[in-house]
Amino acid sequence: MTTSAPPAPSRPGDADRLEAALEAANVPTLLAVLVQLTGDERWMADRWRPTRPRGMDDNRTGGLPVEVQAEVRAAVAAAVREHWGGRAPALPAPTEDDVVRILDFTAGEEVPHEFAPMMAEIVRGTPAPAVAPLPAGHDVRAIVIGAGIAGMLASVRLAEAGVPHVVLEKNDGVGGSWYENRYPGAGVDTPSYLYSYSFFDHDWSTHFGKRDEVQAYLDAFADAHGLRERVRFGTEVTRAAYDADAQRWRVSTRTADGSEGELDATVLISAVGLLNRPKVPPLPGLDTFEGPLFHSAEWPEELAAEDLAGKRVAVVGTGASAMQIGPAVVDTVGSLTVYQRSPQWVAPNDLYFEQVGDDVHWVMSHVPYYRGWYRARLSWIFNDKVHPTLQVDPEWSEERASINAANHGHRGFYERYLRGQLGDREDLVEKALPDYPPFGKRMLLDNGWFRMLRRPHVELVTESVTAVTPTGLVDSAGVEREFDVVVLATGFHADRMLYPMDVVGRSGRTTRDVWGDHDARAYLGVTVPNFPNFYVMTGPNTALGHGGSFITILECQVRYIMAAIAAMVREGAGALECRPEVCEDYNRRVDEAHARMVWTHPAMDNWYRNAEGRVVSVLPWRIIDYWTLTREVDLDDYLVEPLRRSA
Repeated sequence: MTTSAPPAPSRPGDADRLEAALEAANVPTLLAVLVQLTGDERWMADRWRPTRPRGMDDNRTGGLPVEVQAEVRAAVAAAVREHWGGRAPALPAPTEDDVVRILDFTAGEEVPHEFAPMMAEIVRGTPAPAVAPLPAGHDVRAIVIGAGIAGMLASVRLAEAGVPHVVLEKNDGVGGSWYENRYPGAGVDTPSYLYSYSFFDHDWSTHFGKRDEVQAYLDAFADAHGLRERVRFGTEVTRAAYDADAQRWRVSTRTADGSEGELDATVLISAVGLLNRPKVPPLPGLDTFEGPLFHSAEWPEELAAEDLAGKRVAVVGTGASAMQIGPAVVDTVGSLTVYQRSPQWVAPNDLYFEQVGDDVHWVMSHVPYYRGWYRARLSWIFNDKVHPTLQVDPEWSEERASINAANHGHRGFYERYLRGQLGDREDLVEKALPDYPPFGKRMLLDNGWFRMLRRPHVELVTESVTAVTPTGLVDSAGVEREFDVVVLATGFHADRMLYPMDVVGRSGRTTRDVWGDHDARAYLGVTVPNFPNFYVMTGPNTALGHGGSFITILECQVRYIMAAIAAMVREGAGALECRPEVCEDYNRRVDEAHARMVWTHPAMDNWYRNAEGRVVSVLPWRIIDYWTLTREVDLDDYLVEPLRRSA
């Protein structure tokens, strides 16, 4: 993304293309562009005021009458032509006040001023650099574990700062979870124009990218930044131990052929991800099934969707992966049986399958400032807008179904949608309607799930699976069903942070010694006492439960990590170690915040909590709060150890 507006059209046809392309553009976003180009405040009068978006929708028309939309498009076309002709924009670098005022109008609702700094950064397309290049002669070296979205981002920023480093990746390619998850229907449930690096644009083919396009985007990112030359593929980290005397991390590795090695570095960054170790239930008879049986994240390469033609397929689970797999294979299989432990809240989205189209791509590339304003709009709709409604009202009388008046309203909206989709199938309504508050588990987008459930060859089973036989599955009611293929969409070890690596700190204690198996804690989700110069991306309490793009969180984290490295060099330090009392205070505040939120509600279980009921995975704060918390490094939060020259 760039701050400079696009140049004048280089082809005569571009001017004619403008009007046609604007027909596909988001009208509220065009209004923002119009005000920035012209400075004409009359476009912020009530006649052109967009309505509030409905749910998770980008409100393309702004809810405006057709003739008013046409006025906006015509005015934008004229303003863009004048810009191409050499007229300078009225607001070439809008202030924070300008940005939030324009967003306030185009969003159809108040955007609090505290969002101004983050939104202005998005609109201007000028995220603050992660760190200036470190001074020549520094001796910082780094090891990054993982070449997924987080690890590649860390590598790019380290390279920009002039920090020699290596990335260790257990797979044979970049992409992390996207490289591994190849099941039919795999894709994002965050808008593609938000689920992307802020500084690496792409013309997405659909509003919610599918796995192959996301992987291609990540491959292109790696190519553009020369990442592969810094990655050792097929190399898994088995152990990392801090050598306090040398002020270095000693990292043990194993390759696919069993070869072992050791590397060392000043800084160790874990970017292994949160949802990368499949959780397979310990069912009796699991190894006796005679057909293909596998976790959704380990879908066999040789098993294409068309190979399921006529097969009796079971999907165990109804989370995000299952909800993508089912509709993707339902037209192919002979029968589909879904085993549901608990129902999910499902939100409608009219754009889920819609193609973006060449016209929108053209607008993104040729209409000045459009891309930045559109990303800011998606950030508002999908990031923090819903967060206030996830707070428990202590005076609310409803004990199970909802937590406050707004949440109860959400329940009514999503229930009406569910009933509308399932129609007269009251048997399915009874099975599929959750009895817990909306957002108590991860919200899912409807990709044809309810239509799938209505199909005559689909069965929804609400009894849990208790055993596997050579030919099928047995449920808790004792019913045995026969299958040709069994897919375990049973989630991941999300609460087992850094599993199965051994990470040993200054004291000789491992992260498992410090945390236990299921209770990870870190300051800002990034740094841990007893583990100097060790930084965790996708760490505890940093996943997003309320919405938004996790790439935004990763960009916050890597900015913080790079600032810490820069501070270490500036201070002549050999190690930074988070103070125990700082970490304890932060996690006390995390727990207090979660105690007031929907994810600790007793009406349901979710993968956000550990067995003791503590929320260990998701962020209790708004994204804007985390963005602010990670803007700068305060060395008072750290024990600063001088560099030992002998090290």
